[in-house]
Amino acid sequence: MIEPSPVSSPSRPLWRRQRDRLATALITAGGIGVIVAVLAIGVFLVMEVMPALLGGVLDSARIRMTLTPMAWGTLKAAFWAMAFAIPLALGAAVHSAMFMSQRLRSRMKPTLEMMEALPGVVIGFVAGLVLAPWVERHLAGSLALLLVLPLGVLLAAAVWRRLPSAGRRRLSLARAGLWLVPWLALLASLTLTLSPGFESLLFGGDLRGWLDAELGLDYATRNALIVGLAMGFAVMPSVYALAEDALSGVPGRLGEGAHALGATRWQTLWRVVLPAAAPGVFAAVMIGTGRAVGETMIVLMASGNTALMSLSPFEGMRTMAAGIAVELPEAVPGSEAYLLLMLAALLLFLFTFLVNTLAEVVRSRLRRRYRWLDGSP
Repeated sequence: MIEPSPVSSPSRPLWRRQRDRLATALITAGGIGVIVAVLAIGVFLVMEVMPALLGGVLDSARIRMTLTPMAWGTLKAAFWAMAFAIPLALGAAVHSAMFMSQRLRSRMKPTLEMMEALPGVVIGFVAGLVLAPWVERHLAGSLALLLVLPLGVLLAAAVWRRLPSAGRRRLSLARAGLWLVPWLALLASLTLTLSPGFESLLFGGDLRGWLDAELGLDYATRNALIVGLAMGFAVMPSVYALAEDALSGVPGRLGEGAHALGATRWQTLWRVVLPAAAPGVFAAVMIGTGRAVGETMIVLMASGNTALMSLSPFEGMRTMAAGIAVELPEAVPGSEAYLLLMLAALLLFLFTFLVNTLAEVVRSRLRRRYRWLDGSP
């Protein structure tokens, strides 16, 4: 029998400890480096802007005239993007976590998460050169789709509730995403086919001219609606992935207990699962909002980059990120235009920082509120 070497045995645990220490040191250094880099960016922006503000180099009237439309455009673009992304992303997360079968979920979730890898410039290119002209040519049908498709989902739900038990088992909620797709495709096809006739009947064949003449709404080819669709498509995967993980992480015993007490699926979802997953869902929404606020290429290619202050979704806008990307390469360092762009960058940095801080504070409070899930008193 061969005896183990007395030297090799202690050396192996020592090598492992050294490797663990090295990995820990690298991870710690990386985390500290990220914090230092973020603080350095903030300090650089403050040092560039504050002397000009305190010294009176920047005129307050010029600041308001330049930055107010960009701030408005940033909030407008983020609003329409999240108005499109949040219902779809959270609805998909709820369906995937609570109703979808495990086999189908294991295939659908990675597919949806892969959408996050799509570059923003590609989405902006498709939105600006393909989607925007198509919507302009089929304006009545496009607006009708925004109304018909949600109503079609509600109609399908109402019909499903009245089906006999055999029909419900065949069209189960676990596969609702599969049998809803043909139904929604049929509704979309019918809407686009019938919309020219309704446009001729109700708006004289020119909805765009009717909006301008009757409501005073000027329709631009690249507008907030196109930005909302494109940027919402880019934001949805990240919101879905985080919200779905939060909902899936809720202990199953909570839902089982609610069902045992007589609660329906909707009551269990609304009163038990969603409150328990609220920290993760809130974090998902805030992360999506942060990306929407800082998005550059999609807004630049799909919005027209026009400095307008309007509530209309049919007009364009200019955001801070897009304005910085367009004008900073041509701005002379130290000039008024350069300082205004640095001020815009500082405001964008502070806004993102405050949003993330608010998200963390609310998430921490919600986590303390539902700490009983982990068995804590």
